[in-house]
Amino acid sequence: MELLIIGTGYVGLVTGACFAEMGYRVTCLDVNKEKINLLQAGIIPIYEPGLEEIVRRNTQAKRLTFTTEYQAAVAQAKICILAVDTPVSDSGAADLRSITKAATSIGEHLNDYKIIVNKSTVPVGTAAYVRKVIQAALDKRESALAFDVVSNPEFLKEGSAIADFMRPDRVIIGAESKQAETIMQDLYKPFMLSCERLYFMDIASAELTKYAANAMLANRISFMNWLSQLCEKNGADITEVRKGIGSDKRIGFPFLWAGAGFGGSCFPKDLQALRAIAKAQELDTSLVDAIISINANQKKQLSQKIKNYFENRGGLEGKTIAILGLSFKPDTDDMRQAPSLVLIEELIAAGCMVRLFDPVAMENAKKQLPEAWKASITWCRDEMHAAEKADAIALVTEWKQFRLLDVKQLLKTMSGNAFFDGRNQYNPSEMAKIGCNYISIGRAPSYGVLEHEFEWVTQETADA
Repeated sequence: MELLIIGTGYVGLVTGACFAEMGYRVTCLDVNKEKINLLQAGIIPIYEPGLEEIVRRNTQAKRLTFTTEYQAAVAQAKICILAVDTPVSDSGAADLRSITKAATSIGEHLNDYKIIVNKSTVPVGTAAYVRKVIQAALDKRESALAFDVVSNPEFLKEGSAIADFMRPDRVIIGAESKQAETIMQDLYKPFMLSCERLYFMDIASAELTKYAANAMLANRISFMNWLSQLCEKNGADITEVRKGIGSDKRIGFPFLWAGAGFGGSCFPKDLQALRAIAKAQELDTSLVDAIISINANQKKQLSQKIKNYFENRGGLEGKTIAILGLSFKPDTDDMRQAPSLVLIEELIAAGCMVRLFDPVAMENAKKQLPEAWKASITWCRDEMHAAEKADAIALVTEWKQFRLLDVKQLLKTMSGNAFFDGRNQYNPSEMAKIGCNYISIGRAPSYGVLEHEFEWVTQETADA
C-alpha cells in the first residue's frame, strides 16, 4: 500500500517513518524545500529518540522518500495523510490555512479513489471542510472522482513518539463509509493483528476525542499544581498527597505530578482551540479557562520562589542563577511554551545573570530568546559548568541526567547553596544534609548549611 504524508513536522515525520518501518512505501511531502533538502541529505530537523535511525534505515531501503511535488506523490498513493501544522490563530481557534492548501492540492491532482486522512489536530467539522475543498477542486476540473475523508487523530508524546506509534494504546478512526473503514483497518493491522485497539466512530466524535484527551490530561496537571500551592500553605507534602489519591483505582497515578507548569505544542494550543470551539457554540468555558489560568500562574512559581528567597539576601539584582533544563519536557528539543522561557524572562527582568544548560535543546533555545537578553546569558557545556559561581540552581526539566546530580560537587563550585527544584526530583531532608537550601513544589523548604559555613559557626561557638 502506497502512502503519502503531507507535512514533515513532528507528527508527519514520525508517522511516515513508522509506517515505512512496517513495510509500507511512504512518500513524505512538504512545500518547504529547505526542509526536504535536509531530509534527502539524511539530516533530521527535529530531535526524537530513535527517529534518526528509523529514517535512515527506511530511506536506504527506499521505502521512505521525500518530495515537494504533489502530482506524482498523489497519483501513486492509496492513502493521503494530512499532518500539517494547525497553529492557534489570533482568535484562539485552529488556523486551517495549511489544511486548506494541502486539500486543494490533493483535489487538483486526484486521479482515482483515495482516502484522505486528517491526522493533524483539527476542530470538529474539519473533515467536512476538507471534503468541500477537495470537491471544489474536482468540480473545477469537471471530475467526478470518488474519495473518502477520515479522521485519525494522533496521540504521540514527544520523547516516546516512536513507541507510541508502534505500540499504540488505541487508534481512533472516524469514517463514513465501509470501504474507508476496511482500508484503514488493513492499514493498522501490522500494529495490532487482532485490531482490538482500533476504535471506529463517527467523524465528529473522532475529531473531538483528541481535544478531549489533551484537556483531560492538562486538567489533571493543573489540578495538582493548584493543589501544590494549597499544600505549601498548610504544611502538607504534594508527593504524599499524590500517593494518597493516585492509589485510588478510579484516579490512578499518571499525570499527577506537580511541577513548573506544562508547555509544548499540544496542551496549550489544544486547550485554546477547545475553548474557541465551545465559545462558538455559546457554551460555558470556565473549566478550560481555569486550566489555562492555573498553568500560566504555575510557570511563574519558580521565579517567585527565587525572588522570595533572595528578598532578605540582598535582592535578586546582580545574582547569578543556573538553570538546568530548557525544553518543555525531557527527551525533546521542543521549546514551544516551555516553562523555562518564563523563568528566564522573569529573572533577567529582575537583573539576574543566567547560566543555561540543556542536553539537547540549546540550539532551539538560542533561537527563542531575544537578542536583547544576550548580555545576561551564559550558555554552558554541562551542569557543572552552569553551576560555576551561581548563587542558586533552578532545575526546570527532569532530564534523566539531572536525577542523580553530584550536588556536593556542584556546591563546591557555586557561590551560594540554594537549589530550586521545579520537578521535585530530590528528597528535601537529604538535600539539606549535604548543605543545600532546598525549595521545591508543594513541599516545605528544607534548609541546610554549607560545610565551610558549618565549620565557621562551630569555631565561633567554641571561641565564645
